Amino acid sequence: MQLSNNQYLCANKKYEDADIVIFGAPFDGTSSYRSGSRFAPNAIREASKSIETYSPLQCKDTEDLKIADIGDMELPFGEKIRALDQIKKLVKDILRDEKIPVAIGGEHLISLATIEECYKKYKNLNVIQLDAHTDLREQYIGEKLSHATVMRRVSELIGFQNIYQFGIRSGLREEFALCEKHNTIYQFNKKDFERLIKAIAKNPTYITLDIDVFDPSFVPGVSNPEAGGVCFNTVMTFLEYAKKLHIVGLDLVELSPHCDPSNISSFLAAKLLREMLLVI
Repeated sequence: MQLSNNQYLCANKKYEDADIVIFGAPFDGTSSYRSGSRFAPNAIREASKSIETYSPLQCKDTEDLKIADIGDMELPFGEKIRALDQIKKLVKDILRDEKIPVAIGGEHLISLATIEECYKKYKNLNVIQLDAHTDLREQYIGEKLSHATVMRRVSELIGFQNIYQFGIRSGLREEFALCEKHNTIYQFNKKDFERLIKAIAKNPTYITLDIDVFDPSFVPGVSNPEAGGVCFNTVMTFLEYAKKLHIVGLDLVELSPHCDPSNISSFLAAKLLREMLLVI
């Protein structure tokens, strides 16, 4: 695969020299409402051409990081098991080489493959989910592997006690009952940020960010928009606290660029990815 030639992804760094490896996972085979997240990786790369490498929010520059963007995977359309297996194989190789995987989706189901491989390496893995939806259904339309069930499958790997959810505002009654039972839902406030850091600061942590965590007035280009979300600055405050975590992997999923003709959503996603990379 060819390295991206986009600006802030620092593609001049070769894979062998990199600490962080970015790859696109363009799969949306289980999208249930507005498909098109398979086009997100390229949309984010295109938007990144207008984004500076320097973050005034963090006083850091991606040019100082060792990042390689190895481009998009070629995933079979509609064949989720094969797609997940291919993602797992790639992530296994990245982790074997002692690098940090960063996946750009694609739908949220792709996170399962990356998290599973991280869990194989880090048995005490914690997962932080920034999302509008619980994604805790046992099955969706008869399917156990779906964007709507991904965190339920993750819970079967790492246990509910190791899942921390922010931004949740939609789901079935049964899903919210699970969240309440296992105390997984946290709020975007200083008290809960500090509680999170105290609980998991020393443990390996994976962050999965479904971009519909933002209010659709900020990011309309998502697969399943849900009113009542947060703004960009609120997520930046979270990332300030996330600097204290031992991050071993992350992903950014569910951008559907064609749903936003203005491309504002893609530009926000590109800047968000820059900030997430600098937190690592």
